[in-house]
Order: sequence, then C-alpha cells, then structure tokens
Amino acid sequence: MKRQLHRLWDRVSIYLPVILMGLLALGSWWLVRSTPASSPSQPAIAAKHEADYFMRNFSIKTFDANGRLKHEIFGAQARHFPDTDTVEIEQVQLRALSEKGGVFTASADRALTNGDGSEVQLLGHARVIRAASLDATGRELAASELRSEFFRAYPNTEQLATDKPVLLLRGNDRFSADAMDFDNVERILLLRGRVRSEVQARSVQ
Repeated sequence: MKRQLHRLWDRVSIYLPVILMGLLALGSWWLVRSTPASSPSQPAIAAKHEADYFMRNFSIKTFDANGRLKHEIFGAQARHFPDTDTVEIEQVQLRALSEKGGVFTASADRALTNGDGSEVQLLGHARVIRAASLDATGRELAASELRSEFFRAYPNTEQLATDKPVLLLRGNDRFSADAMDFDNVERILLLRGRVRSEVQARSVQ
C-alpha cells in the first residue's frame, strides 16, 4: 500500500502544479502587456483602490514556433489596480496543451495575481485537472484533479499551497487533507491536518 501511494503522488506531482503556476503567470503577463500605454504622468494624488483598465469576455492564446496552440486563458472580466499593481480575473478558465498531447485545465471563480506574476491566487471553487492520457510505455494514466476553495501559487519557486481543505482525485482514488504544501523543485507533497485516503483495490492481471 505504501509503495502504491508513493507512485500515485509521484505521478500527480509531475503534472498538475507546474502547469497551473506557469499558465497563470503567463496569463497575467499577457493581460498587463496587452493594454494601452498609460497617459503622461500627472501630479501625485492619493492612491485609491480603483481599476485603471478592464477587459470583458476576453480570450488570450499563445502558440509555439510551429503554430501549435500552447495555452489559452478565458475570463468574464479582468481589472488592473494600479495602487497594488494587481490583476483580478473573474470566472477564470485556463487550458494548456503539452508537447506530448496532454491536456491540462484550471478554473476558479476568481484569480488574483501581482504585477510580475510571482504570486497567483485562485479563489472559489478552484480546480486543476489533468485529463487521462498515455505514458511513455503506452499505459493509460487516469485523470487527476485537485480541488479547493483556495490555492496560492509561486511560479518562480514552483510552489503551490493552500490552507483550506483540499481534495485530490485520481481515477477512483480519493485523498483529502485540511491543508497542502507542494514543492515541485524538491518533489515534496505535504498534506497537513486530518488526512484521509480511499484507495480502490487493483485487479491482478
């Protein structure tokens, strides 16, 4: 059982968090740089938490050198706040396609990222999904999904965390905890609080 759990965590750690962090950082980078340049400087006034631009029902796509779609980001509305240099996206949806054909998606009621994309937050019904695929040997890999009301991602250090209850689904297996920390560089996944698992028995071929 211990060996089986170790293999499961290893497979999940390879895919989900890095795709989430990289795509969100990319999305925020494009949002900030796709807007018109600001007007000439004006006399200093007290900063207010008011958006200086917004986008509605937008879609941003990126392609590789061969024209293959790599990433997509959708949102009902995005707002930039100059006083905090943050971008807030409502009803965010993200999709990434790997070179090997893997499909990764993420969604949340709201996303919040700082100006340089070094910290990204997913808030409300946050999900990160890796679709079912085949590994290098042709063996089928079950779909994997992370669920929580909140995720905080740090793209530069490849870390993903939440202090809210989190649920990991892979096929018919379920793992839950009160909080989670993931470090992709060190390949360490830490589940904290009340940790529970439901692992379905595998048939022997």
